[in-house]
Amino acid sequence: EVQLVESGGGLVQPGGSLRLSCAASGFTFSIYAMSWVRQAPGKGLERVSSINNLGVSTTYAASVKGRFTISRDNAKNTLYLQMNSLKPEDTAVYYCVKNPGGNIPTISETKSGSWGQGTQVTVSS
Repeated sequence: EVQLVESGGGLVQPGGSLRLSCAASGFTFSIYAMSWVRQAPGKGLERVSSINNLGVSTTYAASVKGRFTISRDNAKNTLYLQMNSLKPEDTAVYYCVKNPGGNIPTISETKSGSWGQGTQVTVSS
């Protein structure tokens, strides 16, 4: 059974940083691309970032490019999202997603993947 457990969320002031982690189990982590997807209050889903199975290819939403960094440790079965220069508009529930394949996925592929339970990030003074 696929299990994805996010951690690291919380309350942070604008301009601050957080590092999210996603502990994966129940599948061969190194085979699959992974993504972070967020949902802000009253808004739709936004795919924040994706990383391929080997960690050598990444993509970012325009809204976070230059501020967020996705990475993975295949030896530890863990996905990360380093978030710097946080803004109030980054407030959302952040989900870790296992994609169906190893390459950078399409948005549709990410939506059809396996999702964690999410972790809340709140950026506020």
